[in-house]
This record gives sequence, C-alpha cells and structure tokens, in this order.
Amino acid sequence: MSSTAPTGYAPSAGPPPPDSGPGWPRWLVALTVAWAVLLAGLTWHSARNDPPTVREQRTLAQAVPRVDAAIGELVAAASGTVYALAPAEIEQGCRVTPFADGAILRRHVELAVPADEERAVLERVAEGLPSTWRAGVRLTSDGPRLRADAGEFVTVSGRTVADGRVRLSVETGCRPADVVVASFLPGYPPGPESTALAAALAALGVEAGEPDEWVQVVCPSGGVARTLRVDLTAAAESPQAALAPLAGGTPVVASDELYAYRHDGVAVLVELYEDRTVLAATTGCAG
Repeated sequence: MSSTAPTGYAPSAGPPPPDSGPGWPRWLVALTVAWAVLLAGLTWHSARNDPPTVREQRTLAQAVPRVDAAIGELVAAASGTVYALAPAEIEQGCRVTPFADGAILRRHVELAVPADEERAVLERVAEGLPSTWRAGVRLTSDGPRLRADAGEFVTVSGRTVADGRVRLSVETGCRPADVVVASFLPGYPPGPESTALAAALAALGVEAGEPDEWVQVVCPSGGVARTLRVDLTAAAESPQAALAPLAGGTPVVASDELYAYRHDGVAVLVELYEDRTVLAATTGCAG
C-alpha cells in the first residue's frame, strides 16, 4: 500500500454566492434624501432660534444684557442701604473647552451696613429678588452666603467681605469672549449724585471736578442707578468729622476704614486708606 499523500484537492462544492439583485428602490433613495434635508433644516433652525442649553452656547456679548438686568434687580432689592456700583470686570484666560479660550464677566454692588447686620441685609436682598431666581441665604463656615440664579446661566451671589461690608456679585462663568466692556464712560450726565459728591468733596477741602469713574445700570421699574467715584490722594485730616454734618450726625457706618451715609436721597460711601480716600456717590432704584 502506498503512503504517498495526494498532491492536490478538489475545490469545495458550496452554493454559488447570492445574487446582489437590483439597487435600492428609487422611492427609498428619495425618502432618505428628503429625511437628510429635513434634519439639516431643523438643525439650522434650532441653532438660530432655540435658547442655549449649555453656557458655552452663549457668548459674553449675549450675556451682558442679563448681567446688567441682574445688577438692576440687586440695586432695587438693596434700596434703603448705602451702596455703590463697581465697574465691570473681565477675567481673561479661562477655558470654554479644552481647545478654546474664554472670559468671565463680573459686576458688583458694594454695600455698607451697620455692624452685625450683614446677614439680615443679605436676607432682605434675597427676599426682594424675583421669585424665579430661587434666592436664598445660608450660613457657611465663612459666614452667610446669598445664592440665586438669574437665568441664562448667570449666577448671583452675596457675601460679607469685612465688618459692615457686603458685596453682591453677578457672574457669567466662562464664555466665548467676543466683547470688551468699558468700565469708564466719559462725559457723565450731572444728577443728584454729582451734587452730593461735590458737597462731600467741599467738606473735605477738595475742589470738585470730573469724576474719575462713573457706572450706571437700568432699574427694573425704569430710570437708572448711577455711581460717581473720585480717588483722592489727599483729603482732610479727619474725614469722618468733616463729613459728619452732611450725615446729619447719624452715619450708617463710621469706622477707621469706612464712612457711609445718605444725604438728600443719595448714598455716599467713603473708603479710608492710609495714602488715599475714595468717595462714591450713588442714586439708586426704587425697591
């Protein structure tokens, strides 16, 4: 018997490959194309008209009106206190995505309140804000904190920054940066705040001139709140005593660092430093 292996083999006899048949029916091709066009149209309409669903879809410029409106609401809610509007701040360099830089817009309202009344003031402000903001104050290890949601991914906060000092803040979070917010506006329109500021300067022995800075915001019920600010490198030896007649002898806050009072409906806040004195006069919004 031979043990030699066969040198070849017969191909397997399987069934023939299936016939691919004709292409897609024309009606199915047309339906697919129509569906793709419809999806593209809906996507375009949504991008142009639907509200953003995440913060990164709204730019800094688009957030400015909401921020300004929120500051107006805070000013109205803080009526009756002595406060001053701070200029807008833009913090560059945050990351919107791992591949895109952005910026954060912040605005502040600085309040002067009697010592030990910081929490009560924050609670009163929270109660005066729109109910849809869900504002509230809670006690933390760093003191009382106000939190609220102004909508469109704009947050509101408030905290004590020193004895007798409260800061209310509005912030956008990191957004695509497409705007520069001016903090100095030349040619301010004179008003009651300019008269109160001139009186304070005269009491300190300083001649009134153009303010170094002015900031304003539209009030929820109409009109505007406006702050004029002057930075002095020299003033009276005892600013508190010089300003006491304007405060009617009853300032809201009187300390070595701060003197605050109301005069003819205008809030005047005086910050006292070793080398300078900063005065701010503010007309506010009706609460």
